[in-house]
Amino acid sequence: MDLAEEIYRITKKLPKEETYSLTDQMRRAAVSIPSNISEGNGRGYSKEYAYFLSIARGSVFELNTQLLLCVRLTYLHESDIEKSVGLCDDISKMLYSMITKLKSDSF
Repeated sequence: MDLAEEIYRITKKLPKEETYSLTDQMRRAAVSIPSNISEGNGRGYSKEYAYFLSIARGSVFELNTQLLLCVRLTYLHESDIEKSVGLCDDISKMLYSMITKLKSDSF
C-alpha cells in the first residue's frame, strides 16, 4: 500500500501527455501489487496464494522498469524514484520468500 501511495504521488510529476499511458500503466501496476496479494490470500489455498503472489511480484518488476524509464526519459530525477525503487526491492524480496515458503509447504 505504501508503494501504491508513493507511485500516485510521483506520477503527478509526469507530463500531461503521459496521463493515459505511462502514468496510468504505473498506477495500475502499483495497485495490482497489494490487490493480488489480498486476492490470493482470500482464496484460502496455498497453491493459489503462491500464484497470486507471483503475479504481484511480476507487477513489482514491471513498475520498477517503468520508474527507471521515467528517469531515462528525464520525466523524473533519480532522487524522485529512490523511495519507490527501494520499496520495489523490499517487496520483491518479501514476495519471493513467501512464494518459496508456500511452495515448499505444499510438497
